[in-house]
Amino acid sequence: MKKLTLIFFLAVAVVCQEKPVAFVNAKVIPIVGQPIEKGVLIIQNGKIVSVGAVGSVSIPKDAEIRDVSGKVIMPGLVDTHSHIGEVSGADGSSPIQPDVRVLDSINVRSSSIQRAQAGGITTVNVMPGSGHLNSGQTLYLKLRDGANKIEDLLIYTDEGRIAGGMKFANGTNSLRTGGGNFPGTRAKSAALFREQLIKAQEYREKIRRAGDDKSKLPARDLTMEALVEVLDGKRIVHFHTHRHDDIITVLRLQKEFGFRVVLHHVSEAWKVAEEIAKAKVPSSIIIIDSPGGKLETMDISMTNGAALEKAGALVGFHTDDYITDSRLFLRSAGLAVRNGMSREKALYAMTMAGAIMLDLEKRIGSLEPGKDADFIILSGDPLSVYTKVLETWVEGKKVFDRSDPKDYLIAVGGYGASEDRHAHIDCFEDVGGENK
Repeated sequence: MKKLTLIFFLAVAVVCQEKPVAFVNAKVIPIVGQPIEKGVLIIQNGKIVSVGAVGSVSIPKDAEIRDVSGKVIMPGLVDTHSHIGEVSGADGSSPIQPDVRVLDSINVRSSSIQRAQAGGITTVNVMPGSGHLNSGQTLYLKLRDGANKIEDLLIYTDEGRIAGGMKFANGTNSLRTGGGNFPGTRAKSAALFREQLIKAQEYREKIRRAGDDKSKLPARDLTMEALVEVLDGKRIVHFHTHRHDDIITVLRLQKEFGFRVVLHHVSEAWKVAEEIAKAKVPSSIIIIDSPGGKLETMDISMTNGAALEKAGALVGFHTDDYITDSRLFLRSAGLAVRNGMSREKALYAMTMAGAIMLDLEKRIGSLEPGKDADFIILSGDPLSVYTKVLETWVEGKKVFDRSDPKDYLIAVGGYGASEDRHAHIDCFEDVGGENK
């Protein structure tokens, strides 16, 4: 009986086994390692099986072979800072609200998620807004296809936690004049930040002293629990900051409390690039931006990527969508290179650097055997403004196909593009135009 049961389960496993797919003859940019002019990428069961040059990789006999001659394959893009999904965060009741979860506010059917897929984004850090010193917990998502609920997009850590960080901000966004709970100056912003982390240290110490004696545990405090995760390094702090003095303030606080941090925006990074690199703190920058009425961003420079690279700091990119439309994300790398950043580091910034900033470098960011089969197929060089994202794949499943009229509409915009892609839209049949 046991033997029959084993045979049954083996048969089921064989039936469930996905057929391998081999993409051949494309230029493959694995990010780690040199580009392969005529390469092969083999995927199966949501993972990358092998990558290499044509003739050097053994293609399984049962593989589905796709000839992608003339195309470029590279890892899916990692957006370290976005607001897709119609997300909301903290309210106006207080400046620091670590207990607020983006998890509880994302609309997975929002067309903004489909726009991100059309832009080649496969993993994204969804953030609440920056009008607070702390506006809540961020969420790392895989942009899988056909999601009906947020759980369909979640990423889990090795410990089983939902992957995400913590959003902090300084500068003008969180300042409020006239008193009240919100700070009126930059100095008060730092003081409030410091005050809350000291409380979290004390809360953690009470739990430590209580040990196994539950009667001595402090009353449960969701705000303190979230900040303890920050202090323990379980949540990376994603810190919105622009001006050079605000950047240095973040570095000062990080040194004092030891939390892990990624600097976001850093409009004046070129002024303090050496200090950022010395602190070994990563920076996620935005290239396609405008001051938008903020005086603190008036010295933003497209040379930030080059300056940080030269200093030896880890650099990534983000959209801050809608600030940069997710469909235009690849242009960030192109503009950075045109302003002095190396081609290699710019493409690394779009992929592997972002994966590192989200603690996901073991799973995504490069085309390597064993990693998730997250990749994009491009019509040409990734740095060319004329290049189009033709297909986006997440964990071995195609989530965007420019040749599909529904997906094409999402990519180029127009009537019906804001609708749920899985809904019926009569005008899809009438969509025409350029090479898809």
